[in-house]
Amino acid sequence: MKAKINNLEIDLSKPIDISIPLTNTEENPIAWYIEKPVIEPVVFGDWIGKVSEGKSSTNFNNIFFNPHGHGTHTECLGHITNEFYSINQSLQQFFFFAKLITIEPKNIDDDLVITKDQVEKAISIVTSLNVTIEALIIRTLTNQKDKKSQKYSNTNPPYLSEEAAIFIRESEIQHLLIDLPSVDREHDEGKLLAHKAFWNVKDTHNLNNDARLDATITEMIFVPNEIEDGNYLLNLQIASFENDASPSKPVLYAIANF
Repeated sequence: MKAKINNLEIDLSKPIDISIPLTNTEENPIAWYIEKPVIEPVVFGDWIGKVSEGKSSTNFNNIFFNPHGHGTHTECLGHITNEFYSINQSLQQFFFFAKLITIEPKNIDDDLVITKDQVEKAISIVTSLNVTIEALIIRTLTNQKDKKSQKYSNTNPPYLSEEAAIFIRESEIQHLLIDLPSVDREHDEGKLLAHKAFWNVKDTHNLNNDARLDATITEMIFVPNEIEDGNYLLNLQIASFENDASPSKPVLYAIANF
């Protein structure tokens, strides 16, 4: 099935899923010092909600997970504000023109940092479309498949510099996707410089009028190496949680003619 958007041809029959599935196994990625997700049948006395146990006609599981720590998730500025904001209310559209770029973070004082210069250079290399780019997808090197099951807690993963986040915001990117557990440093004393810069949040307890209520950050994606840097149509889907973040399923579609 093919579609045309702004005279660009999109093959909807060839989705590129860049989300990481949530499981209750050791293969599940974990961040922020929590244990793996729990997926288990409901139990009422001697009744077990699992067909293979022989006492139920249906599989009937409870799932306990944390969207921020257990896999691909999309968050709104409610992640860092005193006032409640919901990703389900912040994200009201789901298709965006996107650029995929690849960056090897720089070693700066024993931290691996994605800098403004790197982002600016990588964006400039990708051929521009005659459309507004609304989403930026950052794939970091090295890019082994073990990212899909990485245990990030206390490993000081790479992160985005404040200057890079400001540049992305000033480039009018509304949706930022990255293959790391956070755009900020793991241990940063609660500064959250990149989050605040991207959302243009100056005071988390007294939100400024020009804060970006409809901008989102998606973390813990995985983009296989065979997917080339370039322009894509992004379908960014979330579950309908009234929460600051939701597990999400970003899907890319190649653009045939540009």
